[in-house]
Amino acid sequence: MTLFQLWNEGTGRLERAGAPEAGEDAKRLLLAAFDLDMVHFLMRRMEDLEESEPVIRAAADYRQMIGKRCGRMPIQQILGSQDFMGLTFRVDRHVLIPRQDTETLVETVLAAERDMSVRVLDLCTGSGCIAVSLGVLGGYEDITAADVSEEAVKVAETNARWLMGEKKIRFLRGDLFEALPRGETFDILVSNPPYIPTAVIGTLHPEVKDHEPRLALDGAADGLSFYRRISAEAGTWLRHGGRVYLEIGHDQAEAVRALLEEAGFGKVKVIKDLPGKDRVVCAELDKKREGGSHV
Repeated sequence: MTLFQLWNEGTGRLERAGAPEAGEDAKRLLLAAFDLDMVHFLMRRMEDLEESEPVIRAAADYRQMIGKRCGRMPIQQILGSQDFMGLTFRVDRHVLIPRQDTETLVETVLAAERDMSVRVLDLCTGSGCIAVSLGVLGGYEDITAADVSEEAVKVAETNARWLMGEKKIRFLRGDLFEALPRGETFDILVSNPPYIPTAVIGTLHPEVKDHEPRLALDGAADGLSFYRRISAEAGTWLRHGGRVYLEIGHDQAEAVRALLEEAGFGKVKVIKDLPGKDRVVCAELDKKREGGSHV
């Protein structure tokens, strides 16, 4: 048995299971099981594998991982990690897998907010990819991140320890602003909230609808539930001139713009992602209309 034969075996199983990118996924899992980089795989792929205990165990691990991928478990959950903004985040079934779409949100904040002393609030933090990326790449000194899921908060805390060392992010558990101590205010609010309409979730790929947390996907009937709540309540928690940066679905820009303007935000901008789709809405709180009550 050679590495090349194992790769072909895994590729064939994934193709029969209908998994997309079967060959690439089989290769990634093979490299992980045998702890190889691409160079050493290419050098050794046609060599007969020795029948030692470590090799037998690695082959068994590989076949087990292929089995999970045949069940359409995301490869990121199988490997336990996902790259985002040049950083490697740990992920599991309790958090949404970080996506390139969300890098647009982080890049927008990094480009616009150059003051490292601003207070940052990340709602629906999930894996912590936004908050941690802003801490590592933006150097922001005061970041609070919250999520309703206790398991997600644990994952985010692990990522912060792994990627930030002694630098701290304050993690809180609660439903949006309910997680926050009363009386606190922030300069920046960022969020990638659930925004998929409920009826659409069942049409998504099995990797998403069957393996990622529905709590992180479901934006209620029209997908706008969290934007309504954030828009309505943000004025209480933002300082004068506070800014919001929200990831959105590609067809939600005008609806989210209207919600923010109704709540007293101005200077609304829509930012497109690399494929040219609307991806981020940012806005500034109008001082004349700031305020409100905790809901």
